[in-house]
Amino acid sequence: MSTFPDAAKPRLAAKARLKWDEIRQKPLLLFPEEVLVLNPTAYEVLALCDGRRTIGEILQSLKKKFNNDAVDGDVRDLLARLAGKGLLVIGD
Repeated sequence: MSTFPDAAKPRLAAKARLKWDEIRQKPLLLFPEEVLVLNPTAYEVLALCDGRRTIGEILQSLKKKFNNDAVDGDVRDLLARLAGKGLLVIGD
């Protein structure tokens, strides 16, 4: 689980980008010489990581959208794993 503060503002790293794959009909996270096929929830999380929204705002948005107050742990884990791979930048 991440220790990123709620006020931190995550964004995709310059080397990473989100893309919709028309052939597979799935969202992708592209980065040099690799690709991650995302599930719809992971895509929703990353689409909110624009460097303007805080982690707290992202969590609130997802809780409201999915009508689920238990998203914190999963979202923070996803952010931590992607930040650890250098695919997400966590700014202040």
